[in-house]
Amino acid sequence: MFFHQFYLPCLAHASYLIGDGDECAIVDPQRDVGQYFDAARERGLTIRYVIETHLHADFVSGHRELAARSGAEIVFGAAARAEFPHRAVRDGEALRVGAIELRAIETPGHTPESVCWLVVENGQATKVLTGDTLFIGDVGRPDLAGSRGYTPEMMASMMYDSLHDKLLALADDVEVWPAHGAGSACGRNISSATRSTIGIQRRTNYALRPMPREDFVRLMTTDLSDAPSYFSRAAEINRLGARALDDVDAPALSPGAARDLVEEGAVVLDVRNPDAFAAGHLAGAVNIGLDGSYASWCGTLLSPKERIVIVAGSVDQSREAVVRLARVGMENVAGYLDGGLLAWVEAGYESAVLPQITTGELSEMAVDVLDVRRPMEFAAGHVPGAHNVPLGELPRRIEEIANRPLAVICAGGYRSSAAASLLARHGLTDLRNVAGGTEAWIRDGLAVER
Repeated sequence: MFFHQFYLPCLAHASYLIGDGDECAIVDPQRDVGQYFDAARERGLTIRYVIETHLHADFVSGHRELAARSGAEIVFGAAARAEFPHRAVRDGEALRVGAIELRAIETPGHTPESVCWLVVENGQATKVLTGDTLFIGDVGRPDLAGSRGYTPEMMASMMYDSLHDKLLALADDVEVWPAHGAGSACGRNISSATRSTIGIQRRTNYALRPMPREDFVRLMTTDLSDAPSYFSRAAEINRLGARALDDVDAPALSPGAARDLVEEGAVVLDVRNPDAFAAGHLAGAVNIGLDGSYASWCGTLLSPKERIVIVAGSVDQSREAVVRLARVGMENVAGYLDGGLLAWVEAGYESAVLPQITTGELSEMAVDVLDVRRPMEFAAGHVPGAHNVPLGELPRRIEEIANRPLAVICAGGYRSSAAASLLARHGLTDLRNVAGGTEAWIRDGLAVER
């Protein structure tokens, strides 16, 4: 058997190729599918199945394009009710890939249609692909199926049965391969490890500790952060099937054409790092850098209905920005600024700056401090007197922020630059970004409030 994990760091997403003989299956593919064809071709494998563990909410899958280009059959859990040709499987049904058996295990809880896939070699279960049901160190959040008539408590109760009656019934040496790693919003405490075993998870995963159902439900439904706003949209795209990525077009724009779009209401998305953005950018631009969790923050902070103009440091970065937006279902890019900021300035158009300050400078200034980290991060230690509005909540809470001298801070400067740019776009003027963030504040030995 040939088994390979593909890992996409920006979305903390794992997909898989399972091959035997001259055929293979692809599990939970990302939207840009070329790497799967490359890997299959290198091994002399024909892609026979495209398997989804569930209707993913945090990214748009390439299942339809992959199937169309390969002739493979798409496989979903029957409860997904996908609206395109596919095989709908139930608990215990099996697929053959060479001499390997892939056995469906229905595991509702994260979503109603969640299916884990047991890999059986020579009659022995060796691996289980757990999708978003069981992560390394965590389990899937139960609150993403509200639009389908399920409460988080109902889903958490289903998850309890799926874990205890199905997955924990497997042998300790069965390897666990999930669909996400650390940083994914589909869980709360996901490890940075990308594989484990049932036995290790049985001993170390907080959610698998022996406890009554009622305690588990309460644990899974307490203190849940808001799901990113694009999740429901991405899940529906996956149910209908996304179009081919090559059909998503974003042309180069002259400075004049870009200015016309901006004047018509387009959002300028500057994907450079915070230092470059601070030194100069188009007035009103939103800074979400490619070097962070770019796609998920774009899906959270930007509207899919507003046209977007990309500003990047190069043509390659512009194209990467467009692809990564498409991975979360945002296909509303009107184009990218040809020549970037330099071309804009050379055309005679005005630019803006975002002042950057050090933690030492902040400690000596009389300004309000806005901390845009998650509540758990904030509670662990923050600049004395800081006000906490998590970045994901900022678009709907901007009215809470008074237009007076303000320093914006996060852990290292990435999220605070995004937050400051959003505030500037909404008319706040006396802003500065704290370079190095709270990590630098603590490293410099400055007082911390808890």
